[in-house]
Amino acid sequence: MPVKIRIYGKEAVFTRGCWACEDESLLAMLESLADPRAVTEAEEHAHALYAAGRYGGLIAVGESWEAAPHPAPEIRLEDFAPARQPERAGWLSFLRRRK
Repeated sequence: MPVKIRIYGKEAVFTRGCWACEDESLLAMLESLADPRAVTEAEEHAHALYAAGRYGGLIAVGESWEAAPHPAPEIRLEDFAPARQPERAGWLSFLRRRK
């Protein structure tokens, strides 16, 4: 079943792993997130909810629209920084002098 979302005032529909939208720039943004494995209704809804939340949009629930929650971050500072030293985070942290 198609899932409708609204981002930046433009509507898009996600069904069978593909996005459909009249706005080309929004379509490109959504296609970068598209999950072709989403084939069931639950998977389609979960993916559309993720995409709408990622861009701060709305998702259609019946005849009304609800704000989509922002998804959890995929990368956190704790993934790169040593414990108790977040100032040492970064991809060049190995070049810093150790004390």
